[in-house]
Amino acid sequence: MSYTKIEHYEKEYLDQHHDSALNVAEGVADQPVVNPYFVRRKRRTFTTDEYVEGILAGNITILAQAITLVESNNPAHYAQAQEIIERCLPYSGKSVRIGITGVPGAGKSSFIEAVGNMITSLKHKLAVLAIDPSSERSGGSILGDKTRMESICHNPDIFVRPSPSAGSLGGVARKTRETIVLCEAAGFDVIFIETVGVGQSETAVHSMVDMFMMLQISGAGDELQGIKRGIMEMADMMVITKADGENITKAELAKAQYQGALHLFPLADSGWRPQVYTCSSLLGTGLEEVWQGVEKYLEHIELNGYFTANRNRQNKYWMYETINETLKSSFYNNPEIEAKMAEVEQRVLEAKLSSFIAAKELLDIYFK
Repeated sequence: MSYTKIEHYEKEYLDQHHDSALNVAEGVADQPVVNPYFVRRKRRTFTTDEYVEGILAGNITILAQAITLVESNNPAHYAQAQEIIERCLPYSGKSVRIGITGVPGAGKSSFIEAVGNMITSLKHKLAVLAIDPSSERSGGSILGDKTRMESICHNPDIFVRPSPSAGSLGGVARKTRETIVLCEAAGFDVIFIETVGVGQSETAVHSMVDMFMMLQISGAGDELQGIKRGIMEMADMMVITKADGENITKAELAKAQYQGALHLFPLADSGWRPQVYTCSSLLGTGLEEVWQGVEKYLEHIELNGYFTANRNRQNKYWMYETINETLKSSFYNNPEIEAKMAEVEQRVLEAKLSSFIAAKELLDIYFK
């Protein structure tokens, strides 16, 4: 029996037995999903002058909106963001930029939270720029640093800004560097850049900081392996975290092993031999020694001229990176290339054209 016939017999029965307990009252009409009285208020847009004045005055709200402008892919936003950065540039460069990396679970967020509160007690202003990994499938990202570092988010002298990598570490690295300029102009004299973990992002972050700090945990079984040699060679300081309770002995042993391993590497251009420290973010022990180590390193590179030379080298590097990024974007957004791309790609897939000849064809169209 069809579903329609069943409904017909049910209706016929209810009509004959309207006083039956089986009679169901008609419900209320479906309510709208969105509140009909809700009015979406459009966020106020600031002029370039208002953005610059707000940033220089240390207004965190305007600073956050300016960073959103920098991260936007809208061409109109890009033009305004570049103008804001250019006008803030003379007020930047007066901070210490520190990159912080470590394997997942090394306690990067806990360390930043603990040391951040200590740094502000020394009359510093701290900006934490966290590169958050985005999902390759959905493109979304959690941006959970503000949740994990709850106490410093309420500290008026600390600004926390997570940025989604959105699948492009090169792109987010460039925008992070521009964000540094805005934070420095807003009066933050210590900048922490937290990476997503051990991987490609470390190289990008290393090219925009004065000091590179690597966090490690004891008992991981890889103290003397060369698997992370490339990352360890970049480190100016290594910190063994979670040195508390029964883990103190293991942390001291790991410290000795890492210190020995670091002595095997050739001396860096800075002329500094990396030091290893232990600390506990939970108990707050060892944090002062870590910060004193940071100050010693900075004093060393300022005296021998490496600080300025490194900043100049980074500025040159990012000039060329920006040129490469702009040329790449210009190529793929070219209307003639967009019109021809699918056809050339199909010919490559059908083995009618080699990848190299296909690339040359498209480049010839672009350069004409």
